[in-house]
Amino acid sequence: MSKILVVEDDEAPAAALPAGFAYEGPEVTRAADGEEGLRLAREEAPEIVILDVMLPKMTGLEVCKVLRGEGSQLPIIMLTARGQEIDKVLGLKLGADDYICKPFSPREVVARVKAVLRRSEAGPEKQTLSAGPLALDPETHRVTVDGEELNLTPSEFSLLEVMMSKPERVFGRNDLRSEEHTSELQSLTN
Repeated sequence: MSKILVVEDDEAPAAALPAGFAYEGPEVTRAADGEEGLRLAREEAPEIVILDVMLPKMTGLEVCKVLRGEGSQLPIIMLTARGQEIDKVLGLKLGADDYICKPFSPREVVARVKAVLRRSEAGPEKQTLSAGPLALDPETHRVTVDGEELNLTPSEFSLLEVMMSKPERVFGRNDLRSEEHTSELQSLTN
């Protein structure tokens, strides 16, 4: 770890996080509101962002959504006092990599940061698929032909992804409706 961005407006957790990383040696930068956090995430190139959900000026959920909307793969751990399941699910759906509830143990945060960084260093499991002029990116759900983007429905995208992931196989209608591919398609559309 070399650089961590902590976006937290509450002084107690904001002070505890750098102390937890003292033996790990990274530079810990802090932002006290969402707008400053978004700016620093863009400009400072941290390895990971620890992002509080409830922030002044711009919520952590909004910051996460903007970063992911810009295509950022920056690892994000959401930090919040709100432990309700719906809040966690929303944060994860917006692109957060993990979620920690306050109060927290600094050692747990360090362990979770290391785990998220290990996963992000392994790289994405799915890479862009291509066949001639056709390219499909599973991460961004974009399909292009000769660089021109196609607008596909989620079902069309899923079918194309299954077929492009196994280019040597001929699929019949019943094959694509089979239980094996149904679960594959469902996992791709979620």
